Amino acid sequence: MKLLSLRARFMYGYRCEYCEGTVQSRTVKREAFKHRDGFVILEDVTIGVCDTCGNRYYSADILHTVHAVATGIKSPERTEQIPVSHLESA
Repeated sequence: MKLLSLRARFMYGYRCEYCEGTVQSRTVKREAFKHRDGFVILEDVTIGVCDTCGNRYYSADILHTVHAVATGIKSPERTEQIPVSHLESA
């Protein structure tokens, strides 16, 4: 995974598609992804984040990993429970 993180650090530096900011690499502790087959959380992953608006960008390697975990091609390291509730309307 170190090679993937090293490569991801050099993938960014381009102009954000939503503002005039620049997409910078940032290693985040946890990043959650919604997939048609469920949710996946990746830990200690390097993503792109716009330094102005905060929009997030993901490499193809990250998205392929999310798909592999969500569809069962790759086993997760662990599974966590997530609380779910309805918002009560006033």
